[in-house]
Amino acid sequence: MKTPVKGIIPPMITPLVSYEKLDNQGLSSLIEHLISGGVHGLFILGTNGEAPSLSYELRKEVIKKTCDQVNNRVPVFVGITDTSLKGSIELAEYSRNVGADAVVLAPPYYFPVSQAEMVDYLETLLPRLALPFLVYNMPSHTKVHLSVETVKLAKNMGALGIKDSSGDLFYLYELINAFKDSPEFSIITGTELFLPETIMNGGHGAVAGGANIFPELFVKLYEASLTKDFEVISDLRNQVLKIYNTIYSVGKYTSRITKGTKCSLSVMGICNDYMAPPLHRFNTAERIQIKQNLNELRSYHKNLT
Repeated sequence: MKTPVKGIIPPMITPLVSYEKLDNQGLSSLIEHLISGGVHGLFILGTNGEAPSLSYELRKEVIKKTCDQVNNRVPVFVGITDTSLKGSIELAEYSRNVGADAVVLAPPYYFPVSQAEMVDYLETLLPRLALPFLVYNMPSHTKVHLSVETVKLAKNMGALGIKDSSGDLFYLYELINAFKDSPEFSIITGTELFLPETIMNGGHGAVAGGANIFPELFVKLYEASLTKDFEVISDLRNQVLKIYNTIYSVGKYTSRITKGTKCSLSVMGICNDYMAPPLHRFNTAERIQIKQNLNELRSYHKNLT
């Protein structure tokens, strides 16, 4: 795997037919959909991958089948965030054994963790990891917003970079500035709309959920940001905004982004839309709305390309 980590790395959803069974054909179709769309890597078992809702056995199955099918065409990043230190270590070891390239870890969820406790946790976990790693800032899910100082300490412990899903643009700029003299340390945004700002100010890429649906769109936006083609950036950003205002806005659930992404892929015939409990798939009316939204987005995309 080349460093720094950069480009469009979709947080791949996990196709399921039940809470204990993968949609194997859907997983295969989704991987090919993403790779053919030009993405630069795959991030599996993150938030959109519903990792906390899956058993260790099912997570391991996702890791192995993904690595087998990708077959080194793009790097595979595996989310190992867990409430259990042993569980994270076990997932990292398994990921190495089946061919993953790196792991991604956020603070353990449930207990509020201080910055000092997070540093202690990293000092305990990182020497035991079997693969290179990125840290993952996801304060809405973990109850801790990683400070820039904590991220610096993680870098000193060997981190390849950080995925920031705080949604805080000022913090993102702080990260880019803090590591401007370390171009090998990747600053990856998890907020799709921040992709141009991230790249044009010295960051490296995006873990963009919408790239599950429209990988080419986000790859083109990344490439336009590299060349600072502001006209193309404006047109493509409008498409991303339309995803926010349509696909991500169906239903009243806080999980509607993941639901909308998975439902869209189902409507497109790529994979099943089953959601692992406690989440559940969209109802019929919501699915119809997603289908209408997709038709509008495809028409808009066609007019721009």
